[in-house]
Parts: sequence; structure tokens; C-alpha cells
Amino acid sequence: MRSLPFVLLLCVAVQLSGCAAYRNYDLEMQQTTEQMTRGNLTGALALVEMNNPWEDKDLLYYLEKGAILSAGSALPDSQDAWRNADRMIFQREEANPSGAMKLLARFGDEMGTMLVNDKLRRYEGYDYEKVMLTTQMALNQLSVNDFAGARADIRKTHEREALIARQREKQYEAAEEQAKAQGKILHYKELEGYPVALLDAPQVVELKNGYQSAFSHYLAGFTYEALGERALAAAGYRQAIELRPDMPLLQKALRNLDKPPANADESDVLLIIQSGLAPARSSVQVPIPVRLNETLVIIAPISFPVMVPDAVTPNFSHITVDGRKQPLVVINSVTDMSMRTLRDDMPQIISRAMFRANMAAIGQAQENERNPAKASLIVTQHDPFEEADTRTWRALPDKTLVARLRLKKGLHTFRFTPASIEMRVDQDRQILHLRVFRDQVYTVGSAFVPNQKPASHKPATAEK
Repeated sequence: MRSLPFVLLLCVAVQLSGCAAYRNYDLEMQQTTEQMTRGNLTGALALVEMNNPWEDKDLLYYLEKGAILSAGSALPDSQDAWRNADRMIFQREEANPSGAMKLLARFGDEMGTMLVNDKLRRYEGYDYEKVMLTTQMALNQLSVNDFAGARADIRKTHEREALIARQREKQYEAAEEQAKAQGKILHYKELEGYPVALLDAPQVVELKNGYQSAFSHYLAGFTYEALGERALAAAGYRQAIELRPDMPLLQKALRNLDKPPANADESDVLLIIQSGLAPARSSVQVPIPVRLNETLVIIAPISFPVMVPDAVTPNFSHITVDGRKQPLVVINSVTDMSMRTLRDDMPQIISRAMFRANMAAIGQAQENERNPAKASLIVTQHDPFEEADTRTWRALPDKTLVARLRLKKGLHTFRFTPASIEMRVDQDRQILHLRVFRDQVYTVGSAFVPNQKPASHKPATAEK
């Protein structure tokens, strides 16, 4: 049974953290994303509203709402939602509470986390979500040919990356100091039954970090190039190459900066297809051995987060443009970014989990003394609060695939099984954006031309 001091601490933590501990966010978003993959964006949006009835909306509400609206090409409303999310992140980045409120907030956050679980922490957004937010905001602008507007969000992405890098450096230093003070710390590879292979997959380990995206910087390069800022475009392409040195598409973009622009009747087109959904975050229980003295070891079941990738949207490698196949390059995977983030966060997650494991083991030892006939070396009392935090931005696109083409200005037919889409190319440089869920294909932005036959034009050719 929980002690009275524990209950009092829990009350403080819950008051400070809102309703997070009582929400089944994973289940909520399973229902919401199911509507998205069926093509029912209106139903998905209605579920988001229903699951967030309180006036004081949280960060995830605005992240999810903005993504659903963007997929439906309701871009002004999408931007409004995402601007709210961006302001919340910025305010938390800049906040510097002082005195008693700072101590109380820290007390509630840390004690709630260590005594119950990470669900009591205020949801701040994962680093990759913060970076992808401003990237998606820029993409909204580019989908309606607003390169100048996109530039501001791209700059914000760069500033946020730099801030995250500084914060991560401090976090690693603190973790090293904690490890020295505590001695040997359990490693995630030692967690019995935990799916270690997911965190150790080559594509995860090879990432420089969990928050920088080659797509974000390639998009920045394309935007600066369109605005005539060649030096900044080169810097964007170089940063993308540094993150993904194995990708010829990025190196080609940097080389082509020195080539003549497209003819007056042609367009330099960046086709962007975003498919699937960011992985779900689920909870698995792992037995943790706790040594209480020289002879007594008690096993405590403790929950840890695990990522569950989207399995309903098929993989694809090409699109047909004007009857000709064009290869697509996967330039970003949010699944890989989230896995790398979890991998990097595991030392802190394990540290907090070990505190709870020790508490559970001590409680079991005390129960054994009170009732020797039913003594157990495994924690027997079920703790309904012992569950990993399953909150994460689920409507965020998973894979981003791109093709860079030189197209004649005019109408073009894009066939993407099972959809056939007409889009108008009328800018010297233009973004064409598609969003895919399972077998549902959505056009995002102003290029889509409904119910019209394409005008005559030459077949598309990949950019030389």
C-alpha cells in the first residue's frame, strides 16, 4: 500500500502535471490515426478535439491538430495550430522561473517522475519533434510558393538545433557526473526482454544525433537557392551532406549550384512525398533485480518505453510523372530519429526507473517481514501507476521521399498507385507536396488541379 507521504507527493505532482498520468495517449492516437489511414481526416480531427476537452490545451494537441490540417491542405489553420505549438516550445525554452515556484516545479516534476513514472513530467516535446515542427511549418509555406515566409521558419530550425546541441552537451555532462557518483549504472542492453535490436539497428546508430535531419537542411538549401542566396544554399546542402554523406542527391544539389538556372519555360521542381506516421510509443515491463543487502535480491517489474513503427503504409521507391518512372530517395525517417532519441535518453530513463525499482523492492521486503508465510523475492503488489510515458507526436509524417526534376511549366500527371493527380507547375522553382497514409494520397498546397485533363507537355526528366 502507498504510504501517506507518497500520496501527498503524488497529489503535488499531479497538480503540477495536469491529467497526463490518467490519459491513455497511445490508445487515443491509435483511434485517431486509424481514421487518418482510412482517409477520414475530419473524423481524426474530431477525435483530437474530443480527447482534449479542457480549455488549457497542451503541446501535443497543437502538434497533432496542425499535422491533420496540413494533410488536408487547410494550411492557414494548420499554421495557426503549429504557431501555438511553436510559441509553447519557445516560452519553455526561454522560461526562467525563480524562487519558490522554480523549486516547487522542479520538486513536483522530479518527485512525480521518480516516485510514479515519466507520465507525470510535463510534455515538452522530444528534440526531433521540435526541429521537425519548424521544418513542417516551412514546408506548409513552400507548398503555396511562399519562399520568403518559409525562410523565417528555416532560420528558426537552425537556431533550435543550436540550442538543443547546447542542452544535450550539458545533459551528457550531468549524466557522466551522476555515473561517477553512483558507480555502475544498468545499461539498456542489460534489460531482460527489452527489444535492444531496435535501438542498435545500423540506420539508428549511424545517425549523428536524434534531432538533426538531412531533409531539413536540404529543404533550407532549396529555399535559399530559390531566393538567390547561394552562399546560404551551399551551407544548407553541405550540412545535409554531413548528416547523410552516403546520399548522391545531396552532393548533386551542391554541385548544381554553379550550373545555369532552368530556361524561362521550365521549372526546377522538388517533389516531396511524406508517407506514414511517426512510431507509437508503447510500454513494456522488465524485471529489475534490486540488491538490498549482501544476501537479499528482490525482482521489481519496471516499465520502459519502446517505439512501435507504423506498419500500415507500404514502402515505395518511385512515382510516375507524365508516364515516366522517376526514382524517389528516402531522405528522412522519423522512426530512425525517434529510435536514436530514445537510445540517447535511456541512461536518464533507467536512472529514474532504478529509483522506483528500489522503492518497490524495499516495500516488498517490508511486506515480507510483516507476513513471512507469504514472503516473495518478486514484487507482488500490482502498481497501476507503473507504466512508461507513451506520449509522442503521432500524426507527424514518418518517411520523407524526394525527387528533383526539371519540368516544363504547365499541367503534369503524377501517378502514385492507386492515385492519378494533376498538378500545375508555374514557378521557376517549386515544391510539390504529397501526403500518404496507407493507400490514401493527399495533395498539399496550391499546385493541385482538380478534375482537369493535363495539357500537352514533354515527359519529365530527372535533373541533370
